Amino acid sequence: MHSLRVRIGALGLALLAGLAAPPTATAQAAPTATVEEQRLDRAVPQEILKRSGFDSVAPEFARALAKTHSYAQAERVVARQGSLLWRRAVGRAQGRGPAEYERREALPWKGGGGRRAGLSRDDDRPLYWARLGMAREVRTWEPEFGLSDAQRAALLSKLEVTSRGQDAIRYPHDKGVKRILLTGFDPFTLDRDIRISNPSGATALALDGTTIETADGPARIETVVFPVRWQDFAGGTSQAFDSGGGTVERTLRPYLPKVDLFTTVSQGRVGRFDVERTNGAWRGGFPDNDNIGRTETIPVPDPATQPQWTSTTLPYRAIVAAHTGRFPVYDHTEVTEIPAGGTDPVVRPDGPTAGSTARAGGGGNYLSNEIAYRATLLRDRLGLHDTLPGGHVHTPVLQFGTGNTDPATGTVTDPEFVRNRLDIIAQVRAIVTVAANSTFGDPIRDR
Repeated sequence: MHSLRVRIGALGLALLAGLAAPPTATAQAAPTATVEEQRLDRAVPQEILKRSGFDSVAPEFARALAKTHSYAQAERVVARQGSLLWRRAVGRAQGRGPAEYERREALPWKGGGGRRAGLSRDDDRPLYWARLGMAREVRTWEPEFGLSDAQRAALLSKLEVTSRGQDAIRYPHDKGVKRILLTGFDPFTLDRDIRISNPSGATALALDGTTIETADGPARIETVVFPVRWQDFAGGTSQAFDSGGGTVERTLRPYLPKVDLFTTVSQGRVGRFDVERTNGAWRGGFPDNDNIGRTETIPVPDPATQPQWTSTTLPYRAIVAAHTGRFPVYDHTEVTEIPAGGTDPVVRPDGPTAGSTARAGGGGNYLSNEIAYRATLLRDRLGLHDTLPGGHVHTPVLQFGTGNTDPATGTVTDPEFVRNRLDIIAQVRAIVTVAANSTFGDPIRDR
């Protein structure tokens, strides 16, 4: 994600996870769509959905919901349709999919004043906008059988989990296959340029369920995608310390003790990859996709034992030294801190000093820093710091081609835009392969 002074990273379970439906429901007035969902009606999201064939997702989902006669039926529909959306997006990114989708993407699209071909398969945006369409249907739905606030929140949570692949992590039982977990993010800063795509989310779709060959044998990659929303990361509210954490902890906790390597991924600086050495316990307040800002210490379970800093255990020296693609890769060590006994923030090129208070990690103080902080803190609290390689990788900013940089007049895609995204995806895969080769068989080597 982009840089302010402290760099914005790219970046859920919505609302409350695992919320059981009460036996009876009192009808409530359906709330309005969120800020994020309201962007759906603009021309660019509609074009992306039509050109990808994902414009049918929300209407089909709405029709399925309308046929339900109980909360239990609605819950099953949400779970099924959310999972189908994730599988469809992954299949599309990896060249699979029903014949009807293949034909639709191959045909030109009439609309917006011209005929345009379908979007390239590496595009992460159809999943993002289709999910929002489904979420808006749930949020504004008023079934005859009534829906309580708690039930609606539970349905939205179920949709988030299933449509982001968070309940679809599957590793083979073969002990000879290593396990890698990778996370990506939704597009963000959409009010700057609503056309934006997030290469970390595209990477997650492209690599989910794939296998890489390492010096120690095959390794299976499983992926999930997270939202760019402060509230989801804090577990529904910024004070939800007793819930076991937010979307990151709930998603990753069952798997970190079982995997051999993990990396969170987001969009960072222009023209470069960064392996972030240090993560800070501070939210810098930049607005999320719902235009909500948070400036505070990152809220986590058991705040009394919360450290100001966590660190990567990825083999950063090996990653930086390897040739993984056309973008340079850096071991990024800079942080911003308030020194012990001080009051003003200070930039430290070589990492934090003893007793300091975090104001920005290597990945800034937006949600990319936060996912890195939460994931590595969870690793450490599970007692895995010395045995599990894990950390954060920032990709280059995904840029449009020359002459297509004005959001008001530009197109939603171009050849250079697609080339840049494909190159970033391929280089993340290469970085993961280097990390795997460097660590499997000796999990604390070369750090």
